[in-house]
Amino acid sequence: MADSTAQLSRSRDLDKLLLRSGHLVGPNFEPGPELRDDLQQYARVLVVGAGGLGCELLKDLALSGFRNLEVIDMDRIEVSNLNRQFLFRLEDVGKPKAEVAAKRVMERVSGVNIVPHFCRIEDKELEFYNDFSIIVLGLDSIEARSYINAVACGFLEYDSDDNPREETIKPMVDGGTEGFKGHAKVIMPGVTPCFECTIWLFPPQVKFPLCTLAETPRNAAHCIEYAHLIKWDEVHSGKTFDPDNPEHMQWVYSEAVKRAELFGIPGVTYSLTQGVVKNIIPAIASTNAIISAACALETLKIVSGCSKTLSNCLTYNGAEGLHTKVTEFVKDKDCLVCGPGVLIELDTSVTLQKFIDLLEEHPKVFLSRASVTHRGKNLYMQAPPVLEEMTRSNLNLPLFDLMDKIPKDIIHVTGTTSKSDKKMSCLRKLRVVFKGIDGVTDMDTAGGV
Repeated sequence: MADSTAQLSRSRDLDKLLLRSGHLVGPNFEPGPELRDDLQQYARVLVVGAGGLGCELLKDLALSGFRNLEVIDMDRIEVSNLNRQFLFRLEDVGKPKAEVAAKRVMERVSGVNIVPHFCRIEDKELEFYNDFSIIVLGLDSIEARSYINAVACGFLEYDSDDNPREETIKPMVDGGTEGFKGHAKVIMPGVTPCFECTIWLFPPQVKFPLCTLAETPRNAAHCIEYAHLIKWDEVHSGKTFDPDNPEHMQWVYSEAVKRAELFGIPGVTYSLTQGVVKNIIPAIASTNAIISAACALETLKIVSGCSKTLSNCLTYNGAEGLHTKVTEFVKDKDCLVCGPGVLIELDTSVTLQKFIDLLEEHPKVFLSRASVTHRGKNLYMQAPPVLEEMTRSNLNLPLFDLMDKIPKDIIHVTGTTSKSDKKMSCLRKLRVVFKGIDGVTDMDTAGGV
């Protein structure tokens, strides 16, 4: 009886959004019970991360009517997680976060199916990510965000007029929290700024000069980093430090305490040692809940069209009072990840040398002394001399063959160009399309990973 009452309550709240039109709905919104049923049956959502924000996201999405959820996370539950990652209990310590989080939400929300993936995000094939209607990020790592962003933008295709094909856009909603601060960001590759377009928003990570660590430590973090970066190598020559190994972390903590006592510095604790060494971002449960709510709402709006989406970044600061702000950032048209790049059509017989020569005269490139890379593989490098010698033999080979006979793909080139009578280095993204190959149309992929 209680389950059916809760189900009716959730359906009632959802119906207020999905069963009636309004002035703020999306252009393709068609209200009706069919939309609600389709949302529950066909919408597939991937949550990346099952930490503090990820736990909230899974709960909020399940309660928002999404039935088909999947979650991916590589971490296991630690005691320090329990104060804010509310889906976990003491008996769960040591278990995979994704598996426990999925199990707990399914126990509490009837009708939802959550598939957990206990692995690194890089372990999945790219097509795994393409199967989802939308990807929601609950990450605390810039590197992980960049990877997922590149994957999603890799599915994007542009037409010959450099307009993104709507059916190839893989929407993302990115959430992030740090202490009392947080953000919720809507990313529509090819339409709104992708993660790389606004990566400058993220402050650089704090780095300590080695001379300070070795000679004049002034705070507890200096003592910890001394033990981590200097003392470990002195004592364990050739042995790699593993931040997930409790014995290694305990050793760093003990050495940091000795260092702090030597210089009369207070404040070294085991939890602080973990935070400094693993660059753990401080998290507060209420911030996670607020940002998760914003992300879940944007996910519902994108999938259903029941309202216009956020344009395009919401920031929250609850440190002193309460402050929220929405900022519309501008897409970087030359972004190497989500931008269209320069379209170049070639015959399959064109050699790599001929391709490099063409770049010097191309009206949109004008690049000389170009080094060429395809999917992370160096096809030709101008420098250093050892790489130039290793890749020189490719110059006489057809570019089509060097690109594994792929009819259309992305090439990245680095070289020099002239601007205001000054020579400067630059990196360009090129959409290379080979003419006369079956399956090639006037639309090309915008990115590849």
